[in-house]
Amino acid sequence: MTKIAVVFHSGYGHTVKQAEAVAKGANATLVAIDAEGNLTDAQWVTLNEADAIVFGSPTYMGTVSWQFKKFADASSKQWFSQQWKDKVFGGFTNSATMNGDKHSTLHYFFTLAMQHNGIWVGTGLMPSNSKAAKRDDINYVGSSAGAMMQTPSDASADEVNAGDLETARLYGQRIAEITRRLK
Repeated sequence: MTKIAVVFHSGYGHTVKQAEAVAKGANATLVAIDAEGNLTDAQWVTLNEADAIVFGSPTYMGTVSWQFKKFADASSKQWFSQQWKDKVFGGFTNSATMNGDKHSTLHYFFTLAMQHNGIWVGTGLMPSNSKAAKRDDINYVGSSAGAMMQTPSDASADEVNAGDLETARLYGQRIAEITRRLK
């Protein structure tokens, strides 16, 4: 049996919905970074014992939240000992606009995973890019690198897009399948 952890920060509740969808698809454990950018010792153990780690953060000003960055910097202890080497990694993000420079956040996750000498998994999903495409379609935002979600700035966490959540769930499912194959 594989162990998958979804480590994430959510500023306003939107990204936690995306994290829950990824975790549902991957049958993963949620590891929430607190408002001060910290994890408990038990949460670090969960990450260290996982076969796959999925990163999640809202995109703020073109990159991860400062809380996620604090977590990433703290993971240098695992980097130094190569504790996360050969783990499977993935990532997801949310922002208020359709573009929102979300790719910068996914590239940050990818770089962090590569620094840990991990194996990155993309979405494996085709984009919904035809004239017939609707906003609730799977992978409407059109990312291959990781799951992207767009939520208007004045929308509550209960108003996140159903298609984006399904995209996240399918991405979690893919990460679980790849992890099983590699384990």
